[in-house]
Amino acid sequence: MNTLPALRNLDIQYTQHAGKPAVSLRDPEGYTNACLVLSPHAFFIAACLDGANDVEKVQTLFAREFMIGVPQPEDIHQVVQTLDEAGFLLTDTFYAMVDNRAADFRALPSRPAFLAGAAYPADPNELRSYLDEMFGGQSPTVNTSMDEPPVKCLVVPHIDFERGAPAYAAGYSRLIAHGQPNTFLIFGVAHSGASVPFILTKKPFDTPLGPVQIDEEAVDKLAAACAWDPYVDEIVHRSEHSIEFQAVMLSYLYGPNIRIIPVLCGPFLENVAPGSTSENLHVDTFLYTCSDLVSSKRVTVIAGADLAHVGKRFGDDMDIDEKVKRDIEESDREDLQHALAIAPAAFRDSVLEDGNWRRVCGLGCIYSALRTIEGFARSGEILYYGSAPDPLGGLVSFASLHLT
Repeated sequence: MNTLPALRNLDIQYTQHAGKPAVSLRDPEGYTNACLVLSPHAFFIAACLDGANDVEKVQTLFAREFMIGVPQPEDIHQVVQTLDEAGFLLTDTFYAMVDNRAADFRALPSRPAFLAGAAYPADPNELRSYLDEMFGGQSPTVNTSMDEPPVKCLVVPHIDFERGAPAYAAGYSRLIAHGQPNTFLIFGVAHSGASVPFILTKKPFDTPLGPVQIDEEAVDKLAAACAWDPYVDEIVHRSEHSIEFQAVMLSYLYGPNIRIIPVLCGPFLENVAPGSTSENLHVDTFLYTCSDLVSSKRVTVIAGADLAHVGKRFGDDMDIDEKVKRDIEESDREDLQHALAIAPAAFRDSVLEDGNWRRVCGLGCIYSALRTIEGFARSGEILYYGSAPDPLGGLVSFASLHLT
């Protein structure tokens, strides 16, 4: 069986082309700027590309879906070729693009603001006004005291500012009411995947409001604790939004030249059985080192984490109705009670015990944050819980937590 290559995780938008329904595809990671507009039939073929199906299987699936003639092999191969040339398949064409982008990224002195001008304004004045709206229309007052202890840990969303505004405001309002940290240890999610448990970078994060600097000494300590190369997947930082949004917020609140320790979490909990005493000794060593950093510095830990991802956009058959929303919130809040108790293993198990049907993408970074503060924090508070529709059919939930 000659299997066809797999389709990448792409941004999908239902649209019109020449007055007829169509589907546009774009690369959310920005490895290619290509945009393809496909007919519904061509898109169905693309959606069948899972890395396991061959031409005959695609024909069978097509015949089940549509009451029209089955596409010929050459038609299927034409769709595959078009997708491949655009860099939308997991083939050598795409991996060459990744290598080229990785080389370009390694040569940069800083990490560019990838989503400026897309997810938030690129103009500094417009961005400041945009973020002011989160805080009632004016810039909030920030406590810059170095005598008062800073917040130990925040869990805040990484959904876009537009949908997550109340949660961002709730979390960061609590942060700036306490003493100012010297450094922020930020755990984010490697949405595009990773071959290692944690990915580091020493590149400052550019924002329209100025650069966010790196605590290089701390990053070096974490790198020394890794049993893997923490920079092998550094390219993932280039387009990952879960830390970028936090860097923008911190630059807005504290001004440029604050220091962060950016850590992207790979899928190191995917194959862990609920009840396990440890994931991996190497993971433990890394998180112990994170904990040591927090104990020796004025460090605030931030987990940039969303919760459930449910609905057709994420592969489910069901529509999102009020019952589904209630079920999601009930399960989310059950998980979060363990986070509030600073019980990382119980939080992990609560998410995993049902197979993580809600696709809690923040599992790894919330768990890592809890492990980091486990010896210093005792309890927490939910500052905000909410959810927002996904434009392609689904629901994303999120929360802001203060752990102290």
